[in-house]
Parts: sequence; C-alpha cells; structure tokens
Amino acid sequence: MSLRGEHQTVPLSVLLKRELANEKIEKPEIVHGQASQSKKGEDFTLLKTECQRAIGDGVTTFSVFGLFDGHNGSAAAIYTKENLLNNVLNAIPTDLNRDEWVAALPRALVAGFVKTDKDFQERAQTSGTTVTFVIIEGWVITVASVGDSRCILESAEGGIYYLSADHRLECNEEERDRITASGGEVGRLNTGGGAEIGPLRCWPGGLCLSRSIGDMDVGEYIVPVPYVKQVKLSTAGGRVIISSDGVWDALSAEVALDCCRGMPADAAAAQIVKEALQAKGLRDDTTCIVVDILPQEKPAVPLPPPKRPGKGMFKAMFRKKPSESSSQVDKEYMEPDVVEELFEEGSAMLSERLDTKYPLCNMFKLFMCAVCQLEMKPGEGISIHAGSSNAVKLRPWDGPFLCSSCQEKKEAMEGKRPTGGNDKTPSLPLSFCFANLCY
Repeated sequence: MSLRGEHQTVPLSVLLKRELANEKIEKPEIVHGQASQSKKGEDFTLLKTECQRAIGDGVTTFSVFGLFDGHNGSAAAIYTKENLLNNVLNAIPTDLNRDEWVAALPRALVAGFVKTDKDFQERAQTSGTTVTFVIIEGWVITVASVGDSRCILESAEGGIYYLSADHRLECNEEERDRITASGGEVGRLNTGGGAEIGPLRCWPGGLCLSRSIGDMDVGEYIVPVPYVKQVKLSTAGGRVIISSDGVWDALSAEVALDCCRGMPADAAAAQIVKEALQAKGLRDDTTCIVVDILPQEKPAVPLPPPKRPGKGMFKAMFRKKPSESSSQVDKEYMEPDVVEELFEEGSAMLSERLDTKYPLCNMFKLFMCAVCQLEMKPGEGISIHAGSSNAVKLRPWDGPFLCSSCQEKKEAMEGKRPTGGNDKTPSLPLSFCFANLCY
C-alpha cells in the first residue's frame, strides 16, 4: 500500500522469486534416465521436468515421473499417461504459495486418480493399469501409487526407503479384507477337481491387484485411491528408482541399487533392466526409471556405498518431523542427511482421504466437486461425510462435497451400491487367466 492509499501491483513471478529468496531454497538438479524391454508392449512412462506451478513463470518448476504398467490391453495405461497430471493439477487451487501447494498435493493426487479412473471407465473399455506417480518439487518427493510397480529412495548417506505400497492381494491382508467386506471374492484360479494354482485373485475378473485404474469388468471395489507418501530430502540429495514388477519380481531393492552404483542415471536404468533379465528372463514388460536429485552446480558424482543397515532397516519408519517448521530452524544446526516424513496415508476411504484437517480452507470450494471439479449449484453438493458414522456430528455445510456422479462412485468403491461387476460373476476363459497370470 502506497502513502496515498493506492495499490501497487507486483507481478506473481516477482513474489515467487521473493518467496524462494526469503526461504533460501536451493533447487536441486534433476538428472534422469530410463530403460525398458518389452514383452507385451503395455508399459508406458511419463518424464517431464520444468513443469510450471505458476503458468508463465520460470521459477516455480517441478518434475513429474510416471510409470504405467497396463494389463488386458494398453488403453488404460495410455489414457492415464495423457490425463492424470492435468487431473491432479486441476484439483489444486491456483493461488497457493509453495508450502500450501506441496501440502495440497496428497489430496489432489487422490482426487486426480479417482477422476482419471471414473473418466476412463465411462469409455467402456476393460483394460487396467498400475500407476506409480512421482512429483518432485524442490527437495520434496511426493509419490502416489496403485498396483505393484514400486518406487524406492536411497538418500545420500545410504538409507533405503520404500515410497510406494504393494497392492497385490497375495501379500496384503488388509486389502483382502476390504474387498470381501465390499462384496468381492478372493481366491486362486480353480482348474477343476479342487486344484488351485497361481496367486490370490479377486473375482469376478481374476485380477491379483486390489487397486488400479480401469478394470471396469472386475468391480469397483478394485479402487483407484492411491497410497501416498511425501518425504523431504536433505540438500545432499539421493537416488530414486521407479520400476515395474518385471524388475521387482527379479531383484530386491538392495540388489537394484548395488548393481548400478557409480553409474549415471541413464546407464543405471539400463543396468537394472539387464540384471532383472539375467535373473528371470523376459517374462513381462520390464521398465526402470532412475532419477538422481543432486545439489546444484556439483558434478553427478556416484553415491557413496551405503552403510550396511541392521536387520529391519527396510521397514524402519522415517525420522519424526521436528516440531519447529524448517523455516524456523537454523539450517546450520540441522542434521545434514535426514529424510523427513511429511505425509503418509493409504486408506481406500474417500471420506478420510479428502478431509480438510490441514490449514487450506480453500482447498475444496463450497460449490465444486472435490473429485471431478464440476461446478455445482448451492444445495446440489453431497458432503463426503454423508452416510459415515460421524455424519451426525457434522454441520450440513461441512465439506468437501461431491457431485451425484462422484458420490455414486464413492459408494460403489465402499460396497454400498451394487455395480455391474458385483451383480454377476462372468466366467473368464482359462486362456485369459493364464495369459495374464502376472496380474
């Protein structure tokens, strides 16, 4: 405000530059590479750097890396690759600062995954895809995943962390219980005479995953709601590996990291794929993306050999986030190589995942569907808490809100409304089941 009471307009780009300068954020250098060997031609990747958080501004950029492993055809993987990012970004208000934008990402990813699945299923195609979707903004890594592709992180000091979840029914009892409670059946392929073979699958459909995008013939209790994890690296950086199950069925995280140590990202991706093929052969599409997050203006030197972790290191939780915000702590006194956990949630319930328990009052607008971003007239929106046990404690205007179509989607995923997949159990030919045995 000037002395005369007149507003002085400051360009957004200038404000963002001040924001970066005030927070003294040194942006990392992102170096990436990918490699793939195709068996079915159903693996697809998305690699985008320098994406703009504020359109027309070259300062606030982020990077996106996605891996889409299709099954029963490639249509779902291609559609998701082309539409998921826009659906996520459309769920984030445009007037947020950097910290608010990063905090909004986990909820926006949930909304974007569900909208992408809903829109694809309206095309009446039966293919499906796993998704591992990674957004890197500064030193913050946010990963959303459905299916059995995985993302791992090795920090600069050698700690290894899982940033995704495995939604195979064989290894996830909680997901099996959720599906059966919603009306699905879980069992192995029956070849006749009581003999059962292969991994646990969901019937109808025979999918061995509990979460995916697409798969409209399986039933909507196979949900697109992603597991989301968000971590912050120290400025020493680290290496991220995103791979399809063709890699992880052959290699452990330790072996994958060790086999490419000292290599640049592109050579590392090729080496991981080579090691996987040597171990198991080309049984499935085998794809790997390697992303190195490095301090600026420093050569891409190899990561040091990791400190050998003790038993249980892989399952160790991240170090607790300090009570003070990073802007309040003198960086000279922060530990140099600490991975901070900022957010982690894997629930399949939209009422939990789209809740507004964080200080972003404009994250979900009163007359805007929280999933599809459809504008609604006053009174048309349905609270996402409708029908829940705590709904009586909420006021009628407590949001976020869904349109009627997205409310039907929510109810179907929770087993509260029969769907075409639930009404009948089509018998699939054994040729289909054997051809898709990895899923």
